[in-house]
Amino acid sequence: MERLHARFVNGAVPAHGGNLSAEARRLGVKPHTLLDASASLVPFRPPRSLQRALSAAIRGSALRDYPDRDQWCLRDAIAGWHGLDPACVLPGNGAAELFTWAARDAAALGCSVLPSPGFADYRRALQCWQAPQRLVSLPVTGLNGPLQPFPLNEDNRSPQDAVLWLTNPHNPTGQLWSRSSLEPLLERYSLVICDEAFLSLVPDGERQSLLPLVEAYPNLVVIRSLTKILAVAGLRLGYAVAQPVRLQRWRQWRDPWPVNGMALAAGEAVLADHRGFACWLQRVHRWVERDGEWLAQQLQALSGIAPLPAAANFVLIHSEQCLVPLREAVAQRHGVLLRDCRSFEGLGENWLRIGLQSRRGNRRIIRALRQELARRPLV
Repeated sequence: MERLHARFVNGAVPAHGGNLSAEARRLGVKPHTLLDASASLVPFRPPRSLQRALSAAIRGSALRDYPDRDQWCLRDAIAGWHGLDPACVLPGNGAAELFTWAARDAAALGCSVLPSPGFADYRRALQCWQAPQRLVSLPVTGLNGPLQPFPLNEDNRSPQDAVLWLTNPHNPTGQLWSRSSLEPLLERYSLVICDEAFLSLVPDGERQSLLPLVEAYPNLVVIRSLTKILAVAGLRLGYAVAQPVRLQRWRQWRDPWPVNGMALAAGEAVLADHRGFACWLQRVHRWVERDGEWLAQQLQALSGIAPLPAAANFVLIHSEQCLVPLREAVAQRHGVLLRDCRSFEGLGENWLRIGLQSRRGNRRIIRALRQELARRPLV
């Protein structure tokens, strides 16, 4: 395993999971032979309504025509699902595009507070505008359940701190923060950006969403992703919810056609079908509850690694030993990709994140880990 570690540890650490094509080239295999648990997507095929919408769009003029620059139909569908004013909704080319515009607003206000560990894309977005930023540590271990009060210590707050970036559920730990613990923060910062990319996958997670607070707080931005819940990472589709004045400013900054016609058709078809989307969410929540519990129990039974409690569709595991060679071993010998956590500031080589899969996929992950841990135990 030392040789595997030497080959992998010296390479660049990707800032995201889901690097299927690059990993397949690196490993010298076909992408379809790999199980990509480095990304946290629903393991089912996309909803039938979405598939039908894509087929109809191809047969129609969606490929030939320029897409709607204002995304009116999709904005109406998103707003209708959440009970919002369409003027408070802005679809984007994935959540990543919207982080970039949020960061431009943040740069004009002052220093951004980034809880650590945290998603590296916030730093990327802030660096686009040379925005000042400061990391503050969050506890990672010692949490006794998936729903917790947000543990930010305000005692060491700097006078320059103006913007707070949140993730709920937290990435990479999978912790779900209670809305009651987040709402007071809206009174303390000029801007709060809450990334709820995984919240729709969490059973009963909407109770903790900040979306109902947007109307009352002009300093709040909530960013959602449809990539994870619909398993359509290739379409690139997300949306921001904020007060209209802010979103109008973002529209003036962005490229003319940020969301392609196929993504618009797919998103509208799913979100306008309230009954169908509700059934889809029920299916996803049953999967997260059932298979999430199964995977956590299996991981707890393995020697040398410890999983953290999580509400989301991924599990963070920790060891007293470096896990980089274990990650490479399960990739090389078993075709299973796990998320390297060295790009998460505050973690490092002793951590891996595992995206929840189907039961068959989860068995493959556990089998690979068990065999490699037996080959060289982590002690």
